[in-house]
Amino acid sequence: MAFDKLIEKIVEMQNPTVAGLDPKLDYVPQFIKDECFEKYGVTLKGAAEALLMFNKALIDELCDIVPAIKPQAAYYEMYGPEGVKALADTIAYAKSKGMYVITDGKRNDIGTTMEAYATAHLGETKVNDDMLIPFGADALTVNGYLGSDGIKPLLNVCKEKDKGIFVLVKTSNPSSGELQDLKLENGETVYEHMGFMCESWGESLKGQYGYSGVGAVVGATYPEMLKELRAKMPHTFFLVPGYGAQGGGANDVKFAFDKNGIGAIVNSSRGIMCAWQKQEGKTEKDFAEAAKVEAVRMRDDIRSVTGEMKLK
Repeated sequence: MAFDKLIEKIVEMQNPTVAGLDPKLDYVPQFIKDECFEKYGVTLKGAAEALLMFNKALIDELCDIVPAIKPQAAYYEMYGPEGVKALADTIAYAKSKGMYVITDGKRNDIGTTMEAYATAHLGETKVNDDMLIPFGADALTVNGYLGSDGIKPLLNVCKEKDKGIFVLVKTSNPSSGELQDLKLENGETVYEHMGFMCESWGESLKGQYGYSGVGAVVGATYPEMLKELRAKMPHTFFLVPGYGAQGGGANDVKFAFDKNGIGAIVNSSRGIMCAWQKQEGKTEKDFAEAAKVEAVRMRDDIRSVTGEMKLK
């Protein structure tokens, strides 16, 4: 019903980070693409197989030190049905290695359509008399700007299946303020009001460590707002994008954490996936090893501002 499982993994590994697996084909080393295109031709299947091979190698290196992955669905959907299969296979492989999986889909709809999204990514689908798991992620990012009609259908699935959601609150992109920073009549900003709604939605999904199953996406690129929201949203677990390639560092994300060093998980995508391109002496053959080196560096960087992470 909450993010207890994720929090326990973070504390066990003393690492509050998630590796974003957003593998554009341009990021995949040429030797992997050559192997897959030789086998399947220059086709969508060949491209999708290259993504999956790339992801599996990264997961193999990261699973012992990084608690979670966050695949962005769009990077798989752009390769059609074969790409979507690569997403499902990536999720299954990461879970087989004991990793927590956050699917970054930013889904947004109401009623039965949102129930269908919830079923697809977090639940089970009934086929005749059998209940089957379509994707099987542990959490899903969602857009809450349709209001409660777009969130409530998710809450029952989260409660029944022990899953979580991350609602967009204050995003890391430069133009986020065009809407999210606007002031309402009562003086609240739009993002602040969305944060309060997350706190309210989470009341039915309380966890044992003080955080509910309704989390919030709050970007590292706005550290003062991150600090403000941490104080105003004491029961909401944060997913923090914007570290690394978008410019955020440890001092920017430190406000996301509570006095016990928990309360948030920080994402890095390109910084980890493409680390071999920036590490001296590394070639594309070293991409997975380089990703691990960067993941350790990122962990230690963030640990320098959080201190030891404790459950209580």
